[in-house]
Amino acid sequence: MTSTSDAITAESPVTQSPLVWLPMDQRQRGGDDSSLPYLYLGDKYARAVRDGALAQPVSFPLAGVADIPALLALVDGVMLTGSPSNVHPSHFDEPVADPSLPLDPARDTLTFALVRHCIALGVPLLGVCRGFQEINVALGGSLHQAVHAVPGMLDHREDETAPLATQYGLRHDLLITPDSAMAQWAGGVRTQVNSLHGQGIARLAPGLRAIGHAPDGLVEAFEISAAPAFAYAVQWHPEWRWSENTFYTAIFAAFGAACRSRQREKTAYAALDPSGRALRKS
Repeated sequence: MTSTSDAITAESPVTQSPLVWLPMDQRQRGGDDSSLPYLYLGDKYARAVRDGALAQPVSFPLAGVADIPALLALVDGVMLTGSPSNVHPSHFDEPVADPSLPLDPARDTLTFALVRHCIALGVPLLGVCRGFQEINVALGGSLHQAVHAVPGMLDHREDETAPLATQYGLRHDLLITPDSAMAQWAGGVRTQVNSLHGQGIARLAPGLRAIGHAPDGLVEAFEISAAPAFAYAVQWHPEWRWSENTFYTAIFAAFGAACRSRQREKTAYAALDPSGRALRKS
């Protein structure tokens, strides 16, 4: 009698969703520095990856910089999520302007290195809100620590006393570069997005191409020009009720397609012997 596992091995390959690494926040519970640290991952990000990108979200809770190459070999994409914490301004040579705002230096250390490895190895990369800012700073850009305090800029922060549906509601126009993939995802060069951030890009890093702006000129979306795979980031939150917004749906669909492409490439590579000859049909 043939077991189910034998039948799967002999007759058909196991279909597995691509794996997407979502690095976690490290926070002190209750904000007290004397408290034990906790690791956090927002549910809405994981669900958008699972249901929007059709991929399996994974995390490596205590991963360090030295672990990145081995862990990237296991996954098919990386998503850098939003977070209540800000990128530490020491990374762009500024002091902390508001000590009351949360920081996460452990996440900075991991994600900055992770960004550079993703680009070098061709791993699909999607950044959202803090993740958008992390990519910019990791590659040599800088941030406004308080966009609302910059003359001529809008206040991009949410009203934290409002219901979540209001906080994440469409807030301002997004002006999109016509020849970008983002214009295809949005179905045009103008749409609306939500806005829940205090920091924002001041100096765009070398190698990044701005492809979306807020009405005040703030960069809201970019692509990494020389990246060999999908490499995009947005300042807003497309993971919020992504299935109700065709633009947000298209972003996660494109990211998922890129992750599946990498998964197929890895499978094909694994089917070759060191001389480059096929060992088995992939």
